[in-house]
Amino acid sequence: MLTSLSIRDMLIIDRLELGFAQGLNVLTGETGAGKSILLESLGFVLGWRGRADLVRSGAEQGEVTAMFELSDNHPALDVLRKAGLQDGRDLIIRRVNTKDGRKTGWINDRRVSGDLLRSVSQHLIELHGQHDDRGLLDSKGHRQLLDQFGSHLELNEKTRQAWCAVTVAQNDLTEETEMLEALRQEEEYLRHAVAELTSLDPQPGEETELDVRRRLMQSAGKLRVDIEKAAHALGREAAEGMMGDALRWLEAAGDEMDEQLDGAIGYLSASISNLSEAVQCIETCLQELDFNPFELETAEERLFAIRSLGRKHQVPADALTELAQELTARLAALDAGQNSLAGKQAALKRAQDVYDEHANTLSQARKTNAAKLDKEMISELGPLKMDRALFQTDITPSEAGPFGKDMVVFCVTTNPGTPPGPLARIASGGELSRFLLALKVCLRTAGDVQTIIFDEIDRGVGGATADAVGRRLSHLAIGAQVLVVTHSPQVAAFATCHFRVSKQQSDNETLSDVENLDQNARIKEIARMISGDIITREALAAAETLIKASK
Repeated sequence: MLTSLSIRDMLIIDRLELGFAQGLNVLTGETGAGKSILLESLGFVLGWRGRADLVRSGAEQGEVTAMFELSDNHPALDVLRKAGLQDGRDLIIRRVNTKDGRKTGWINDRRVSGDLLRSVSQHLIELHGQHDDRGLLDSKGHRQLLDQFGSHLELNEKTRQAWCAVTVAQNDLTEETEMLEALRQEEEYLRHAVAELTSLDPQPGEETELDVRRRLMQSAGKLRVDIEKAAHALGREAAEGMMGDALRWLEAAGDEMDEQLDGAIGYLSASISNLSEAVQCIETCLQELDFNPFELETAEERLFAIRSLGRKHQVPADALTELAQELTARLAALDAGQNSLAGKQAALKRAQDVYDEHANTLSQARKTNAAKLDKEMISELGPLKMDRALFQTDITPSEAGPFGKDMVVFCVTTNPGTPPGPLARIASGGELSRFLLALKVCLRTAGDVQTIIFDEIDRGVGGATADAVGRRLSHLAIGAQVLVVTHSPQVAAFATCHFRVSKQQSDNETLSDVENLDQNARIKEIARMISGDIITREALAAAETLIKASK
């Protein structure tokens, strides 16, 4: 509920503080007094898009602050929590507009964007103005209104989730179909490449090993000569044998030298051991240099084949194994494609069956509640002096989507014997207002708890019809909050809280002011609305009668 509105330096408003109450809040005043400016200021603080030149002439900036009292489960709280803002039953929204057009907003003293203001405000205020009957005129909103009336939230959510599942399954099937088509186009290449790679079977690191082995075999002749020379120089007939003889001679002499040769014997023994190891390594190397003359040719052929295959597929030789695995997987996917495609088609059919079930259930619920809405609308139109009008909710098949397979259009006829037609083409301005009011009353019984603002909803009506409009507005405001801008004394008589908007003019400026009227002031204001500038006794008596009749 909107509890207060503070306005500073906006258009022709200097300083203004308004406190609103639960029930029917009515704003009256002469044309041009500033009633619409109040609504523009409220729309500004809530982030609605409007005129840019809102700052009062001569002021540096304009500022509007709106305070709301929220219920514990108010939907605006979810928006605040998701935005990381402090929530609670008290909500304070403030917005500033500088004279150069910059706008800055705060929610509970936290700076926020205009988009967040609009996200929060859509759960706070619902405005129906002189040119703002879009909720009725735009058939795109009729389905949502019917779902609100029928409390189809759970059915809508099931249908939406089922539609998402259909969309996912359809995308999977499309991707699978496109992938298989692409694989079929390269099937010949895949089969040839996999066969070629499988036949050669290159291993990671094999190219390097082959290259090293090839170079070794190519230089083996020269290497063998040098290594054999070293082997002869170190063998038993040369260094190894001579060192062995020297060791024996020293050991024989050592018995007589009283350990003086022990050091030499130890060093020589170690050298002979190391020399033996070196000779063994040399012999092993010579054995490795013994290869079949055809081995070099074989190694070169495989090395060139691996490198050629790498160049062919434009990958390093060491990546051929990974390439073979990738191409084999693609070929396997192609071979298994038909079964996979059948699985995707079956999954889509299952998802479609679930969607159809939920969408059909939702359609039936809409038809059932459409009949109930039509009946309730007829009962509401009677008191609004439209007892000969008919309201009909037409439900026709439409393209399937997240909200089902129905197109919902509100149709009316205001003259007996004429066929029903879309509301926007059949109803006049005054009739539109009453249809809107009747619909809001019906939706109010379905738990619509927003603060609702009606800007001259009684336009085009008067007398007993205006009285009926006032009664329905009063009924709509029971346990809720309704703000009405009106020129109708019959409507103003039903006010729980009555504000008079007036304009004060001086030589230098024009300012708008708002006064919360007490009982006596209410009688005078309603009398003015009846008789004009000259308030007669008869007008005062009529005003008192209207107020008493509204109780």
